[in-house]
Amino acid sequence: MIEDKNIILYVMNLPPGTIEAVREYEKEFGRKLRIMLLMDSRLREVKGLAQTPGLDIYKTCDFSKPWKITETLLPYQNQIMAITCRSEKYLGRFCEVLPHVPYLRAPSTESLRWASDKYEMRKRLRLFDTKLTPKFTKVKKNSAEERERVVKMIGFPMIVKPANLAASLFVTICYHEEELEIALRTIFRKLKKAYKDSDRLESPTVIAESYMEGDMYSVDSYVNSRGVVYHCPLVRVTTGKNIGHDDFYNYLQMTPTALKSGTIARAEEAAEKSIHALGLRSTLAHVELMKMDDEWKIIEIGARMGGFRHLLHKLSCGINHALNDVLIRIPKRPHIPKKCQGYSCAMKWFAKKEGKITEMKGIKKIEELESFHMIDVSKKIGDRATFARNGGKSVFNLFMYNADRSKLLADIRRVEQLVHIKVASRNNKKK
Repeated sequence: MIEDKNIILYVMNLPPGTIEAVREYEKEFGRKLRIMLLMDSRLREVKGLAQTPGLDIYKTCDFSKPWKITETLLPYQNQIMAITCRSEKYLGRFCEVLPHVPYLRAPSTESLRWASDKYEMRKRLRLFDTKLTPKFTKVKKNSAEERERVVKMIGFPMIVKPANLAASLFVTICYHEEELEIALRTIFRKLKKAYKDSDRLESPTVIAESYMEGDMYSVDSYVNSRGVVYHCPLVRVTTGKNIGHDDFYNYLQMTPTALKSGTIARAEEAAEKSIHALGLRSTLAHVELMKMDDEWKIIEIGARMGGFRHLLHKLSCGINHALNDVLIRIPKRPHIPKKCQGYSCAMKWFAKKEGKITEMKGIKKIEELESFHMIDVSKKIGDRATFARNGGKSVFNLFMYNADRSKLLADIRRVEQLVHIKVASRNNKKK
């Protein structure tokens, strides 16, 4: 019996804007769509998630027991039209669900595992094109012998980072042996807890790779079931390292870029090569790239939406990222306007030093700027400021938009002049 397929199945999370995106598509689709959320019962339920306004079906089951997933999905098997997972940390659990919906267009479980493990990802990229990836190796432990092997193979400077964590957590640049020893000591001490806190199913893994010096960009792309790729506008990324901080987080993301069309085409070509190297299909892909002179190298690629991209692309170009994530899986051609109406940026603000926050100035004044859109403040006086490389989160995330690029750049500069975050070190001296 063929039933009406009208269920969009989300696995493990339902990000802001998702329900609105599906409801918008109902007008084009011509009939009611139902939104279903499937959660792993082994995890603590997010408070109130089952009562999310607009959510039609909420189900939980033990993902470690395949028959439980089948049992839960069986009543809806012939009604599900698309399945997606919008969180990188839950891709392992997404892989546990996919075998139970064999007739839906979805990425293969192998491609998702390659995309969520930076070590396996690098191996695949090297197979397809050695120019795409820098030298890399897995770091098994923090011992003198292992460090000697890594240094001999990679050389300084190098980047050390976990293979399966996002948001620049524990990403550290090392210029000499002493920094490498300290970085590995910190990572290996905190890694198990960080993986557990992120609900990762993968075993904690650390990799080292050659430090690439150049200009960082990223692009979100949609890949259909035949491997055809549609690109969103490139995003220019300024890291904490670029502004003189001893950290490697994404300080500023701005889109669209001022790059020439030929340069953008070469970046998109490199992104497509990496997508095809991992065999991604019927998914959204986020590719981070490094521009080194006229050469593009891949920093990493994920089967997910880039950070803040739903908002950035909506503000600057009117792209409904959440809707396109569904369309590419139905499959339908994603909606990408040919021209953008302005420029948007996202700014992650970290304190310059670690310690207890004693003073926060200028944050309220940001809201008076012409380009201001919204701000999400996550720290307050008395909280501890911690670098991203040590597992910390930003003090605030700021989003701005302006039709005039020069005016947006001016307001970014004003933010940098307005905001002052003071912290007290352990000897109680303000920094």
